[in-house]
Amino acid sequence: MNKIKKISVVGLGKLGSCLAASLAYRGFDVIGFDINNNFVNSINNGITPVDEPRLQELINKSKKRLKATMNPEDIINNSQATFIIVPTPSTKRGDFSDKYIQDSLISLAPFLKNKKEHHIFVITSTVSPGTTEKNLIPLIEKLSGKKLNKDFSVCYNPEFIALGDVVNGLLRPDLVLIGESSKNVGDILEKVYKKFCENNPVIAKMSLVSAEISKIALNSYVTMKISFTNTLGNICEKIPGANVDDVTRALGADKRISPYYLKAGLAYGGPCFPRDNRAFDFFAKNHGIDAKLAKATDRVNEFQIENKFKKIKNILKIHKFNSISILGLAYKIKTPVIEESPAVKLINYILTNHKKTKICIYDPLAIKSAKSVFSRKIYYASSMEKCLNFSPLWVIATPEPEFKNISDKHIKHNPTVIVDSWGIIDESNFKKDIKYIRIGKHNEYN
Repeated sequence: MNKIKKISVVGLGKLGSCLAASLAYRGFDVIGFDINNNFVNSINNGITPVDEPRLQELINKSKKRLKATMNPEDIINNSQATFIIVPTPSTKRGDFSDKYIQDSLISLAPFLKNKKEHHIFVITSTVSPGTTEKNLIPLIEKLSGKKLNKDFSVCYNPEFIALGDVVNGLLRPDLVLIGESSKNVGDILEKVYKKFCENNPVIAKMSLVSAEISKIALNSYVTMKISFTNTLGNICEKIPGANVDDVTRALGADKRISPYYLKAGLAYGGPCFPRDNRAFDFFAKNHGIDAKLAKATDRVNEFQIENKFKKIKNILKIHKFNSISILGLAYKIKTPVIEESPAVKLINYILTNHKKTKICIYDPLAIKSAKSVFSRKIYYASSMEKCLNFSPLWVIATPEPEFKNISDKHIKHNPTVIVDSWGIIDESNFKKDIKYIRIGKHNEYN
């Protein structure tokens, strides 16, 4: 087998449905698999099963090449390569559970017994280093009676994408990481990506375990960069005349550092960064290494929320405010996901430590998610304007483009205090007397 034309994707959730549709869009014949009947029916009916930009567009353009099934035998018999992209939740220890990958393989691998053609399994879900060789390959061999690199091959091929921009992240990646059970299968998967990608990314091929380490190491490094930047912001707040945005602009101009993820703000969150950093710490500890930087990164990230809560508490006390408007709740823009959201943590701090303060939130996508967490403990605004009218204290928790339009016309209270966590508002928009606080600049509330 030197060329892949038919691909199956196991898991049609937030990432898998985008991967399946993107592969079909780029000319591959794709069959998706999921135990969720609604996801399968959505794909077969040409409807996006999840809310993600561009996904419906790609499904519309790929209907003839994209279908889905709940029959695992169809997956093996009607594809040459199977991408497995199912959840790998964090355990209490800090590593990742491969239960759902194993459940998928338990369903799929027995059908290899009667298949004559070579089959490729591509593990796309994030796993702990060593998982593919220690757990997954032996399971396939046991259930199928087939031998690695003779009857089937395995690659570890995690994606580096962000919710709210999954399709673009898949089609135009900076890096394609391929862990290979043999050089031949790595070369085959490389050819798939050269056809799949709309750009020319770096394609890094290596051993399975090296790729597994690379995945969590990359995200751990990015979180370290974020926490360092937020530490800079905290320092600049204490020094009259200092501005973290000026400092990071200078740092980012150095090619050894680059400007990416060098923006002081609330904290990092989401389903990947926090858990990958903790998994890196666990992995290192499991091999006798104390990953002090990873631990410090996690502590700094938690401190960032505590520190900003103290600032808000000071503002409430000084001005005798009894309410607060929070703009942005998701862990990032363009997604309803609130997992490990800095804004959610901030709200919990306020609810626990400043119980009399009324909270109103607005987010263009995450209100439904918020209601499932906070219920009637807080107020929900249907628009940015209604949220701003609620309180004289505004906290901008995400860099949502809509929030850049905040100006004098939204001022209904005197005084109005604006805490801009991401520096997205232009102070020149305001002629009225307001107190504008950019995190990372000196202010009177430190």
